[in-house]
Amino acid sequence: MKRINQYKKLFGVTGDLELKALKTAYRNLVKEWHPDKFQEGDPKREEAELQSRLIIDGYHFLVSIAPETIAANLDAYTETITNSGIADYYHKGMLLEITFLDGTTYEYFGVSKALYHKMIQSDKLNRFAKRNIYPNRLYRKSKRTLNES
Repeated sequence: MKRINQYKKLFGVTGDLELKALKTAYRNLVKEWHPDKFQEGDPKREEAELQSRLIIDGYHFLVSIAPETIAANLDAYTETITNSGIADYYHKGMLLEITFLDGTTYEYFGVSKALYHKMIQSDKLNRFAKRNIYPNRLYRKSKRTLNES
């Protein structure tokens, strides 16, 4: 959640994410922080390079969790969580990463350590996740696949 809030703040987003507004903010930030605006050797150029990378990463991240993106990919997501079991999982902070047997990986935000422990102690891991994690947490598809893990 910290990452989401950091990127929302960077783009000046309050409330729900709208792709159109996000794209406009992204374009304006890229224009402002493009490294080519600064001379070679200018200390601001280094800062601009770092800032532009942060802007690009933030944009792609926020697009991946935007309601329009989630709605567009809902069929594939539903297919995965319904028909594919859990192959692997990893929890750090408030982020739970689940890799499914079909090779796709999703990140779930706001999963507390207590909820994670309940999940791994459950005798039916997939059933627990279907009831307590998938319907209740913000998620995004990760770029990682089963073969890369």
